[in-house]
Amino acid sequence: MSASEFLENLDVITSLDVALVRRIAHLDMDAFYASVELLRYPQLKGLPVVIGGSRRREDSYWERLVKLDPLKDWKSAPLSEYPLEVFPRLKDYVGRGVITTATYAARHFGIGSAMGLMKAAALCPEAILLPVDFEEYRKYSRLFKSIITEIAPVMEDRGVDEVYIDFTQTPGGQRQGGLVLARLIQKSIFQATQLTCSIGVAPNKLLAKMASEFNKPNGIAILYEHEIAAKIWPLPCRKINGIGPKTDEKLKNLGISLIGQLALFDPSELIAHFGQNYGRWLIEAANGRDKSGVVTHSEPVSLSRETTFERDLHVTTDKERLTPIFTKLCEQVSNDLQRKGYLGRTVGIKLKYDNFKTVTRDQTIEFPTNDSKEIRKFAGELLKRVDLSKKIRLLGVRMGSLIKLEDWSVAQLSNTSDSEVGLNRELF
Repeated sequence: MSASEFLENLDVITSLDVALVRRIAHLDMDAFYASVELLRYPQLKGLPVVIGGSRRREDSYWERLVKLDPLKDWKSAPLSEYPLEVFPRLKDYVGRGVITTATYAARHFGIGSAMGLMKAAALCPEAILLPVDFEEYRKYSRLFKSIITEIAPVMEDRGVDEVYIDFTQTPGGQRQGGLVLARLIQKSIFQATQLTCSIGVAPNKLLAKMASEFNKPNGIAILYEHEIAAKIWPLPCRKINGIGPKTDEKLKNLGISLIGQLALFDPSELIAHFGQNYGRWLIEAANGRDKSGVVTHSEPVSLSRETTFERDLHVTTDKERLTPIFTKLCEQVSNDLQRKGYLGRTVGIKLKYDNFKTVTRDQTIEFPTNDSKEIRKFAGELLKRVDLSKKIRLLGVRMGSLIKLEDWSVAQLSNTSDSEVGLNRELF
C-alpha cells in the first residue's frame, strides 16, 4: 500500500470533532553527506569516513587505481569496486579545510562537523577523507523533501538535510502523538533513497529539534508537554537551539548548567545580565515554550559566495591568483541570482585576515542587478575601502536587498509612460 493510500484509509483523529493538539516534527537526515557518499562507496560502511576539503573530481582516484591494477578499465568500473587502498587518509591531509560531516564510526573518535581537518587527523589518522560533492547532496535533498511533502505538505525547509513538519492537521499526525506519521515518513524516505533520518515530534519547533537528537541515528522520539521536566530539564543548556558557547559560559558563571536550573532562575536577574528580549526568551525556551510557526516559504535575505584559501594570500604578491578568484565569486553570485530569479541592490564583500579578524563592506546601488560585471565593478570598489596590507585567508561576495525579477519588471512597466513604451517598441 502506498503512502497516499495508507493515509486515505487511515481513521484519522482530525476527522473527529475534538480540539487538535499541536504536533510539530523536526526531521534530520543522519550524517547526510557521509550517508550519500556511502551509497556511492558501500565498501566504506562501518569505517571512519570524513567529508571535507575540496570539491569532488571524477578522476581523482584514477592514477592510483591504475597503479594498483594497470590492466583493469577503471573508468568503466563501478565505484563500489574501488579498493580501500585507493582512498586518501586523513593523516596525509595538509591544509586548513574543515569537516562538513563524518560517519558515526568517525564520531566515536571525537571528530565532528566544523572541526579542522588537521585536528581531526590527530584524533583518527586512518580515517578516510572524501571531498564534498554538493551537486549529489542537493539531488538527494530534493528527493527526500519531495517524499515528505507528498505525505505531509506543511513543511519548512531548514537546509539541505533538515526540515520542520506540521503534523497537527495532517492525516495520522495525531495518532500516538505523531508516531504513526513519523514512522511512515521515515520508512518512505528509506525505501526511496536508502538513507536514514531521525525525527522528533513535540508541541513546538524548539522541543521537536531537541527531541530529534534523542534516538539518533534512525530513531523517532515523541515528546509531550507534561514530559518537559523529566526529559528536557536534565539536559545541558547548550542543547537549546539558540544558546551558543558564549551564552552558555555566562550562564555557568551564574551557576546555571542545566535547562531545569535555567527554567527556575529569577527572570529579573536573567534580564539584567542578557537584556530584556534575550533574557525573557531564555526563560521561555527553558520552559519549552515556542510559538513560532512552520514557515512553508520565505524569501532569501541575501545570496553570497565565499572561499577559504589553502594558504594566506596577499593582494600584492598573489594578485594573479586573487583576481580570478574574486571574479569567479562575483560570477557565482550572479548565476545564483539569475537561477533563482532575483535582482540585488546591496553589494557586499567579506574578508578574513590571517589574524582571523573579519571585515565587511556594503554599498547600496541605484538600480538592482544580477549582472556579473556590474557586481564585479561595485565589489571591486568596496575593496578600496578595506585594509589590503594584511594577508587574507577568506574572501566573499554578497548581494542583499533582493527583489524578485518579475516584481521589478512590473514596477518598471508601471512607472513607464505610454510614449516611452511606444519608443521601446520602436527600438526593439
